[in-house]
Amino acid sequence: MGRTSRKRSKLANRAIAASAALILGGGGLIAANSYASAGEGWWPGGRDGQQQNRTRAAAGQSVSTIDCPDVGNSLREVPDDQRFAVDRELATLDSQITVAYQRFADNRQRVEADRSFGENQILSPLRNERLVIIQRIVALIDRSAERPQGLEQMAPCTLRDDGDGGGDNGGDGNGGDGDGNGGDGQDQDGGDGNGDDGNGNDNDNDNDDGDGGEQGGGNGGQAGNGPEAGDFVAIEDVQPNVQQPRNRRGASRGTFTTDCGVNANGKFNPDNVIVAPGVSNGAHHMHDYVGNQANDAFASDDDLAAGDTTCRNQGDRSTYYWPVLRLQNGQDEADAAADGGGNDQNVGEIQTPSQVTLTFVGNPRSKVTAMPRFLRIITGDAKAFVNGDANANASWSCTGFEDRQLKDKYPICPENSQVVRTFTFQSCWDGQNTDSANHRTHVAFADAGGRCPQGFQAIPQLVQRIVYDVPPPVFDGENASVFAVDSFPEQLHKPITDHGDFINVFDENLMNKVVNCINGGRRCR
Repeated sequence: MGRTSRKRSKLANRAIAASAALILGGGGLIAANSYASAGEGWWPGGRDGQQQNRTRAAAGQSVSTIDCPDVGNSLREVPDDQRFAVDRELATLDSQITVAYQRFADNRQRVEADRSFGENQILSPLRNERLVIIQRIVALIDRSAERPQGLEQMAPCTLRDDGDGGGDNGGDGNGGDGDGNGGDGQDQDGGDGNGDDGNGNDNDNDNDDGDGGEQGGGNGGQAGNGPEAGDFVAIEDVQPNVQQPRNRRGASRGTFTTDCGVNANGKFNPDNVIVAPGVSNGAHHMHDYVGNQANDAFASDDDLAAGDTTCRNQGDRSTYYWPVLRLQNGQDEADAAADGGGNDQNVGEIQTPSQVTLTFVGNPRSKVTAMPRFLRIITGDAKAFVNGDANANASWSCTGFEDRQLKDKYPICPENSQVVRTFTFQSCWDGQNTDSANHRTHVAFADAGGRCPQGFQAIPQLVQRIVYDVPPPVFDGENASVFAVDSFPEQLHKPITDHGDFINVFDENLMNKVVNCINGGRRCR
């Protein structure tokens, strides 16, 4: 598969000029932060109880995507002997949404003109298909554990417009949903000298005051489903918003940095061995991989333990992966007609990072304990545009401006500044499990003061910092060029859907070194 690492050129200069014109033109890049949290699960009488069998868009109103309740996030207990089968069924639900979204995209004008067409030809069949799979999930769990209640009511989906908030059941927008995966301050990295942010603070400070869903024309982007002009903001217009926690007595102040390269060898696939094991194209978008080279949908723990690694220290065979960043500039990538690429409306040239920094940091109030081998952690939410931002923990910034972090906007960086993606992972572990039913509740974020939830213990916190040399966006007909993260098609390439995945495959000796370095206040590699 081809890939590019683009340097600024005439295109970049045109992009800077066009971006400035958009900003000065009065609101082209200023958009409302309308992504209200939808929380993680389903509650009777809440979001899904209110939306059954209806679309949000009135006849003639613009609609942009399909919004389906996330069944996986609502599963709090799945017996170990059924987990693999349940994950495969959850992947089928994602495939159903992808197919339905394509049907919607092909008939968008008719749906907007005739509400009943969208209900009868798209939503009703999708509801019936989802109900069959949800019933299978319920039956699988019922074989070995208490039968889950209420999941069938999550079958209906809705149509929504780009500016429509992601649900009616609220939430505080930063976790704290009662499942041990939030905290009131989310993630704080203790500071490692690399500009890594706390990322759970006020990342919405982006001077938004308009409706991005109405800017840029249609759904924008070469893919036809985003991004739009309203998804971008000039980083210079964002106020500093990063607050580092104060280290207290007993803090673990050290860091450990592992060098695993930038994926210069081009390992990509659209699988997700954590969320959809055994399912090809389980992610419906392409992932960048560094570290373990055995990672695909079918990799077992034994495969990962025996796999080659791009990490300089061969004791680190961990896998680190995230959605690729593409430049939608009219040029096709090698996957233009493949799953995860063009077949899932992810188009454009894949960009190789100019820098990838993987740093493990400590806790501002306590020592850390070793991560268990094969611990799986997901940070961020690939479906945050429709789920809401409760788990949206990735952030965007620019070199030289990393005291300003954005969660729901892409940054427009000034000349000689590069785009930065930061993934700050959960730093508290339940002390027992390497994974959980929804792949989240076995780990949690510390609160703003560094306290882990009751029953959890502090572990080394992974902070991934990924830098790209890409031009600012241009929304100008044939000259259009925008960068965008890969996503599920119905997530419209929104920046809030960015996410990172990690599987710990450190050997015991190296993990002990990591812990000792962090607890001893040293900076190690």
